[in-house]
Amino acid sequence: MKLLMNVCRILVGAVFIFSGFVKGVDPLGSNYKFIDYFNAFGMSWMNFSALFFSFVLSLAEFLIGVCLFLNIKTKWAAWGALLFMAVFTPLTLVLAIKNPVTDCGCFGDAWVLTNWETFWKNVVLLAMVLVIFFKRDHYKSLFNFLEQTVLMTGTIVFMLCIEFYCYRHLPIIDFRPYAIGKNIQEGMSIPEGAPHDEYKTTLNYKNKNTGEVKEFDETNYPWQDTLNWEFHSSEQKLIKEGFKAPIHDFVMEHPTLGDITDEVLQDDNYTFLVVSYDLNKISPDNLEKLNELAAYAREKDYRFYGLTASNSDVVKQVSDRYHIPYEFCSMDEIQLKTIVRSNPGLVLLKKGTVIDKWGHRDLPDAEILQDKEPLAYCLSEQQSITDKYVVYSLTLLYLCLLFLYMTKKYRKLKA
Repeated sequence: MKLLMNVCRILVGAVFIFSGFVKGVDPLGSNYKFIDYFNAFGMSWMNFSALFFSFVLSLAEFLIGVCLFLNIKTKWAAWGALLFMAVFTPLTLVLAIKNPVTDCGCFGDAWVLTNWETFWKNVVLLAMVLVIFFKRDHYKSLFNFLEQTVLMTGTIVFMLCIEFYCYRHLPIIDFRPYAIGKNIQEGMSIPEGAPHDEYKTTLNYKNKNTGEVKEFDETNYPWQDTLNWEFHSSEQKLIKEGFKAPIHDFVMEHPTLGDITDEVLQDDNYTFLVVSYDLNKISPDNLEKLNELAAYAREKDYRFYGLTASNSDVVKQVSDRYHIPYEFCSMDEIQLKTIVRSNPGLVLLKKGTVIDKWGHRDLPDAEILQDKEPLAYCLSEQQSITDKYVVYSLTLLYLCLLFLYMTKKYRKLKA
């Protein structure tokens, strides 16, 4: 029983940590998912709170996971895990049956599950959580009360810092098919031999003598018996989903040139794309900086386009007001929100490969780019950001180890 208790605690803790972290590094993605849920259940009046729930949910999951994994505050964590599973297990059953949202978003974009897969995953988790809950008084931590409190507080601060940083900038880990280094054309392609969607076709024929409408399939419909039967209607039902390319709605529709997607993705030169699902939400400062970047791109003979889901009237109004020197192509709003978690965001492509992405708070300066080759500049910036992450992580690890060392030393002196 003790082995079962600890196996359940570690596995549930690991799942909660993973689920909370992948949502925490992409708070806007979770925000969009909450809005999908609210709209699907007729609760669009709750959309204003989606971002708040995004922060709270990922923080709570991560905190419960850490507590279970490290066996600290286990009684509290057992109640939290039980509450989570008591709410989300029946909810995912409803989603699996009614399918109002195709992806529950429980693991963000890191691991996409169907609604039925999510439900059965939750059933297994619930069984393990029940073991933890009913045996919660039998877990004994290696840490004293002070150490547990500090570790718990440190976990909260750590996760909140990640969430706020990724909200203000871009996700520190990008699980989407538009991540830096990904090729959009490859993401749109379907491998040879990949399974296709399978449909069942129902053919409805009406009996000329009795007026009865009867269902047939493609193997037995009475197409030759024209004296007794006449075609009435038909319908198709998806019975098995085939392979779906990670990117399937990336279409750049130019206002005068039409579809220029292939032309842009196959260009050997650099292409800058301003991504804005709603032009009305762009600040004038961002537009001014983007105008400077557009002038730089024109001087260097690089492509520079805008991508938006706003209608043509809004595009013209904003373009005239802020003297925008580049043209906007229309694109699906969901794709724009997937490409970059910022409004606006900036994406640099070369032959369909994502070289770099910037949120609206981190747009590069045209003057700095002027004397640098874009790829070299991007690699330098990415390495600088990676170095910062490494330094912060090592510093945090050092502080945690120092804290544990000092508390143990204090306990020895006190003894």
